[in-house]
Amino acid sequence: MVFQQHCLSPEEYLRGELIADTKHQLLDGIPHRMPYVSSDHNLITGNIACELKQRLKDTPCKTLIADMKLRVADDFFYPDVMVVCNEDSVDPYYKTAPTIIIEVLSKTTRKFDQTLKRLRCQNIPSLEEYVLIEQDKGEIQLFSRAHNWQSFYFYLGDRISFASLDISIAVEDIYERVDNEDVLSFLQQKQQEALQSAS
Repeated sequence: MVFQQHCLSPEEYLRGELIADTKHQLLDGIPHRMPYVSSDHNLITGNIACELKQRLKDTPCKTLIADMKLRVADDFFYPDVMVVCNEDSVDPYYKTAPTIIIEVLSKTTRKFDQTLKRLRCQNIPSLEEYVLIEQDKGEIQLFSRAHNWQSFYFYLGDRISFASLDISIAVEDIYERVDNEDVLSFLQQKQQEALQSAS
């Protein structure tokens, strides 16, 4: 399935996406094919989704991953991870009121995720935190509505706190089994410290 090159209504987009061979985001009526992701991207997405799901098990909040669409006005995105704490859409194929959106950055999506997509998502009334996770280094950036969308950085050895959910997660658990230079260096340092403590 190939979308025709003209502005699509939300209804046209949703019908087309059901039978499309690949996923597309819709921005200003124009469909954009989703890029393929690396194994590190996939691992980080799975790690953070798993950590959130475990901690939210006995709450109303649901952790949703990459195949669930997010509708923002007439735009549609595929967040890597989002947490929805209030059922918001009767449509089974998209959500409209996430509490948290998490994106794993790649070279092809970095600029879009950091700027235009973030700014549009910050207009969602329910959204409290927007999170960007680097896959090529151990760095996470969190934008918080409670702090007027100021950003905060977290690194390996830190715990990242999600105030809207009242939970925190060790950054190293988000990067478990990821093989970027920062992670490898961090694990080597931990091993050396453990050996020194044992001797």
